[in-house]
Amino acid sequence: MSAPASNGGHDAWLDALADGEGYALVCPDGHGSLPPRRVCPECGTDSLTEEPLAETGTVETRSVVHVAGPRFAADTPYVTAIADFGPVRLTGIVRGIDPEADAVAVGDRLTATVEEREGDGDPLVAFRPADDE
Repeated sequence: MSAPASNGGHDAWLDALADGEGYALVCPDGHGSLPPRRVCPECGTDSLTEEPLAETGTVETRSVVHVAGPRFAADTPYVTAIADFGPVRLTGIVRGIDPEADAVAVGDRLTATVEEREGDGDPLVAFRPADDE
């Protein structure tokens, strides 16, 4: 019988991000990924090191969500974004902005942290506009 699935590596990563110590797993060739991971998804090496995330990331795309699944319904409307943080891209909800306006654009700088989802209090990756914006 196989062991039950675990989010242990991801949960530890969320804790690190919440503490301001977010990191990516990076192989010698510079490919980045997020935990849990035992090998690089690009080249297959098992030589991965923890490298700190950049303090800010750049928005690559974003979308305003008005109709969400049950776990995110209490958060609507919200902006979800994908931001480049160096060797990895993070997906999260942008907080501290008006989701109805064009408050977030491609190229904007964001910081990443962990906050609670409105409906159930579970942790999620949250972005906030960088101080220099």
